Order: sequence, then C-alpha cells, then structure tokens
Amino acid sequence: MNILFLSGSARNPNNTLRVSLALKKIVENEHDVRLIDFRAYDIPLLAQGGFNKDNISPFQAELIAGFEWAQLVVILSPEYNWSITPELLNMLQLLPNKPYEKLMDEKVFALVGTSTGKGGKVPALQLTQILNKVISFGNMNSIVSPRIFEAHFIKEVLDEDGNSLGNMQFDQGLLDFMNYSLRVSKRWTGK
Repeated sequence: MNILFLSGSARNPNNTLRVSLALKKIVENEHDVRLIDFRAYDIPLLAQGGFNKDNISPFQAELIAGFEWAQLVVILSPEYNWSITPELLNMLQLLPNKPYEKLMDEKVFALVGTSTGKGGKVPALQLTQILNKVISFGNMNSIVSPRIFEAHFIKEVLDEDGNSLGNMQFDQGLLDFMNYSLRVSKRWTGK
C-alpha cells in the first residue's frame, strides 16, 4: 500500500515530525511510504493566488505527487491555538480545486492530533469535519477513518528521530491506530 504522511507543522523543531517518523517506522518495511515535512511549506494563501500550476515549488510538487501516489493519507496536526495549523487549513482550502480537484479522490484519510501536553483531540476532530465536507462537496470516493490518535506528551514518549522512549501504553496506541488505519484502507481500496 502507498502511504503518505503529512507532518503538518511548519515550526522548527516540532513534535509532529516525531510522531510522523514513529508511524513511518511501523509500516515502512511492509509498505511504500513517503513523508512530507511541512517545515518546507510555501503554498501562498488563496488571496495571494494559491497554487500556480505553471510555477510550482519543489514542496508543492512533492505534495501533489504524494497525493497522486497515495492510497492512505495520514495527516498529523499539532493543537495550534485550539485548531489545526494554518498551513493545513490553507492546503485543504486550495488542493480540492482545479486543476487538482481529483488529488483527494480515491483515498483513505487517517488523522492524528499532537500535543506537548494533554491534547490533540481538537485538531483531529476539526480535520475530520473539514475532510468530510471536502469529500462530500467534491463528490469524491474517499473516506475519513473513524479512529483518530491523540499523541500526548510527545517529548516524554518519543525522541527527535521518532524512536520510542519506552512508554508501552503510547507505543501500543500508536501501533493500534496504524493497524486500524491499514485495515480500513485495505477494505476501502481493496489493496
């Protein structure tokens, strides 16, 4: 299966990348995996013109190619001022429009909210709502997996490279989330 991880924080350094790397390690030996790090994010706002298909940046090209390729898209967002990151929101407002409106079709989306403390539920729930609206409005054959993962106290459970620091409950939760997402994706895509 082709799995795309979107590490949706543009901050440097950021904890969302730690969780993205940890999830990638779970599946990379059995699946084809790509990770897009939003620290390179450079998509102009809609009022600034959005995507310019005749002049896309390396980050934008990687994002478009990743969506074209992926069957399962795992989106990770920190709890950013009680919401998702502005970069993810901008991407989700622009990507489903011409000429890229089919990029989000035929996908399974799995969602992770991250927090340095106790939190992460809000961005995952908001992403669920936004993606379901995009899928419905665009009449797409995609689905948002119902199971979200709330990654709490990230610095205490993962190092900078996404390696476990030994919290068995967190490790099991991460594994259960990824296995569930894979089952939903296999059932939805048939692959």
